Amino acid sequence: QVQLVESGGGLVQAGGSLRLSCAASGRAFSGYGMGWFRQAPGKEREFLTAISWTGGASSVADSVKGRFTITRDNAKNTVYLQMDSLKPEDTAVYYCAAALGSRVTRKALIQYWGQGTQVTVSS
Repeated sequence: QVQLVESGGGLVQAGGSLRLSCAASGRAFSGYGMGWFRQAPGKEREFLTAISWTGGASSVADSVKGRFTITRDNAKNTVYLQMDSLKPEDTAVYYCAAALGSRVTRKALIQYWGQGTQVTVSS
């Protein structure tokens, strides 16, 4: 049984910061890329950022470039999303995701999803 468990969501004022964590358990994630998506009410789930197994490559959506940073600690099977300069439009449920290689940037190819954590940014 593979599990991805997110934590760190909550309510924050515009301009503030939050750090989300995603702990993976149940199998070895060697070779797996890890990523973050989000889904706002009435909208489709969108890709935000992803990082390779080695941590040497990452990709970031234009909507969060320069504000969100993804990192991973393979010793802890954990990936993090540092979110700075938050805006009300960042309000959404944030999901951790895992897939082999670069597939993690494509929603349809995700192999494992977390349950999601709510992030609310007040104006």
